[in-house]
Amino acid sequence: MSALLVTAGRGQRQTWLGPVSAETYRTFLTSGTGAALAPGFLQCPSWATVKAGWRSQLLGWGPRSGSRAGQLSGVALVLLRQFPGTRRHFAYLPEGPVADWTDPDLDGWLSPLLGHLRAQGAFAVRIGPSPAHRRWSAAALKAAAGPGRRLSDLLDCEVDPLGTAVAERLGARGWRRCGDGDDDGDAQPRHVFRVPLAGRTTDDLWSGLNQEWRRNIRRARKAGVQVTVGGAAELPDFYRLLRVTEERDGFRLGRSLAYYERQYAALNAEEPGRMRLYLARHEGEILAAHTMITVGRRVWYQTGASADHRREVRPSNALQWQMMLDAHARGADVYDMRGIPSTLDPGERSYGLLRWKLGTGGQVAETLGEWETPLNGPANHTLYRAFQMYLARR
Repeated sequence: MSALLVTAGRGQRQTWLGPVSAETYRTFLTSGTGAALAPGFLQCPSWATVKAGWRSQLLGWGPRSGSRAGQLSGVALVLLRQFPGTRRHFAYLPEGPVADWTDPDLDGWLSPLLGHLRAQGAFAVRIGPSPAHRRWSAAALKAAAGPGRRLSDLLDCEVDPLGTAVAERLGARGWRRCGDGDDDGDAQPRHVFRVPLAGRTTDDLWSGLNQEWRRNIRRARKAGVQVTVGGAAELPDFYRLLRVTEERDGFRLGRSLAYYERQYAALNAEEPGRMRLYLARHEGEILAAHTMITVGRRVWYQTGASADHRREVRPSNALQWQMMLDAHARGADVYDMRGIPSTLDPGERSYGLLRWKLGTGGQVAETLGEWETPLNGPANHTLYRAFQMYLARR
């Protein structure tokens, strides 16, 4: 393992940082130290295989001396995109790095990371810190819904002191939060919906659903909807339904069937069962298909798709309930339903997605979002400005 020795922090802490193997990286993620940092699936080594068109690096760091000398304390999957016409790269750490954000000596590992990336030819870096900024309960959001309302208007929330501290520290070091609005500028969702599972029984989960959800799940059972776990062979069915869903709901993910096939193969090669495809059938026909990803004690509902017909048998509610039960059975602490819109206006088309997820009784979390900084040097600052203009024209 080649490593860079750096000295950082007021206490002149010595930190080593350098490339690590995929095996070493994965071992850290499953260790007590790594699992406690709650890594997301976008920081798993397999995600580098999913993201075609990007180069990747796996980095690790830790203390140079002391009782934990030579051991990892943090890791990062770095995706590198070459800026057209140059040999320089934009470095992207999706929902990463996997680091101890409670460490008051943020520079102890962040400065070495930036120094390494600059030496590798990066002109700018984007990160996605894991701490949450604010949280809203489902009850508070339901009560606040109204014409023109948005999440940012609702003051009835829980503010995470760690998220506030991390935002202040990054801002003081010249980092810029991407986008000026609620979501603009982020590649990953800033607002996510999460259902807590830790310490709850299945009866607790059932009682946490609203009446509409419970009624729809019972309706699906009575209609004979069958929920099963499929495999790669059913991915074309999932993709066909996804295109139907995009057309119906007015959005476009811009991903191909090959993308999902690559994702399914890469994640399950890393750990069998990491990505699952859930199917809801009625009278032998697949009416809905949702994907679920598991890393440690975290489970994500990633992408959902459903048909336009026979919606009265409520296949998506049946799917989600089974996925939630399976996540609970696997010992997950949280069931993350991923992104939601920032609108609280029932008149807006996208509000329907939030309303649907609110029925599970979870909560909305606003993450810190994504942050960018150009690396030291006038040439890097110039390239960064040019890169921003390039992205704005795309």
